Amino acid sequence: MFISRLLSNEHNNHISNKVVAAERGNRKRMEGGEEEQQQKRDDSRFNQTLENNVQGFLKGRSVPGEAFLTRSPDPPISPTSYHRSFSEEDAGRNDHLENPLEEVEDQSSSHKHDNTYAGKLRSSSSGEMMVKQVQNVNTGVRSSDHGRVMKFNKVLSDTTVILEKLRELAWNGVPHYMRPDVWRLLLGYAPPNSDRREAVLRRKRLEYLESVGQFYDLPDSERSDDEINMLRQIALDCPRTVPDVSFFQQAQVQKSLERILYTWAIRHPASGYVQGINDLVTPFLVIFLSEYLEGGVESWSMSDLSSERISDVEADCYWCLTKLLDGMQDHYTFAQPGIQRLVFKLKELVRRIDEPVARHMEEQGVEFLQFAFRWYNCLLIREIPYSIINRLWDTYLAEGDALPDFLVYIYASFLLTWSDELKKLDFQEMVMFLQHLPTHTWTDQELEMVLSRAFMWHSMFNSSPNHLAS
Repeated sequence: MFISRLLSNEHNNHISNKVVAAERGNRKRMEGGEEEQQQKRDDSRFNQTLENNVQGFLKGRSVPGEAFLTRSPDPPISPTSYHRSFSEEDAGRNDHLENPLEEVEDQSSSHKHDNTYAGKLRSSSSGEMMVKQVQNVNTGVRSSDHGRVMKFNKVLSDTTVILEKLRELAWNGVPHYMRPDVWRLLLGYAPPNSDRREAVLRRKRLEYLESVGQFYDLPDSERSDDEINMLRQIALDCPRTVPDVSFFQQAQVQKSLERILYTWAIRHPASGYVQGINDLVTPFLVIFLSEYLEGGVESWSMSDLSSERISDVEADCYWCLTKLLDGMQDHYTFAQPGIQRLVFKLKELVRRIDEPVARHMEEQGVEFLQFAFRWYNCLLIREIPYSIINRLWDTYLAEGDALPDFLVYIYASFLLTWSDELKKLDFQEMVMFLQHLPTHTWTDQELEMVLSRAFMWHSMFNSSPNHLAS
């Protein structure tokens, strides 16, 4: 199981320095069966530590945080730092402590063979600049970050990408300039076989263009009343999409969103358009535009792109949105039963992890549907700064078909970030607090802690559903 392998990997690489030092010393003296016995003792100690520190995580303590979150106190990233050059954002924030020998091997192989991901970008001037930056890593970037980038290089450069390896790497964050290719692969839009990839993308983009001509580029006289009303609702929602980022207020951007959403809704009549889906398109739009536009997203203009480029970007957004929602269809059908089911699971998980908070919320009459429904409907896009959404979506997409169930653990961790505050609030104060959470100053660091707790609780509870029973 993917999460289980992650837990094992985290355990082997991120235990506190003293344990690591002791383990290295013991390994030198180990012979035969001693190594296996030591491993069992370490596993037992690690599992016991997990169980003993749930409340510690809720109160913000760092133990055993090092097992899940090994980041140095990096300077904050600008909210609009969508540059394609190599940076610490590119390297991934929640990085494993890499094996130095493995890193040297990766670097050596990248110099011997020019079939790496970076090598494939040499045909463009911006790609050539990126290659030089990858090969000459900035002094401020940790060597382990460089090793991580080289691991992405190695996986993406294979003739057939091994998706399991790519998911393991992507869960902890994807270098920004690799996200377009990685996201297409993770969602199954682009095939793992590189020989087929270009032809498949060309065919799917043409299919989208034909769908726009067939369904969108029509006069209202040729639409049904339901289709007219749906198009009007989409046209109303597009200007409300991510209102605090000026890029999304451009008329051309809103027209692209409108085409994507209407075409998707017509081709998926079981759900049609549901408010909130407009938010789900925006991470894809930013990432796929970053292949063609330089600088920060606030400086972008769709008028700088040809109609063919815009059509390709829209097609990629359309198909990736389709792939994403295929895994959670009942979230957007009538009455949205999938979301209601996950809200109930969230309530049960919070009760199991932090019973005093759950009891206080129940005593005050606060229903989880009052705040968590929007979380599931928009996947937290409206709850945290847009500058860190892409990092969150790296983990979303790495989870694949398991995403809906893992959302329960992410949102429990998100809610219990404010465990102490919630226990002090009455009904009205709590509802207002949960609808306007103080996340506007959040950076990757706060988000990584949310994901770390979610990872821990998922590892503890997901394979033991009886732990959540009343």
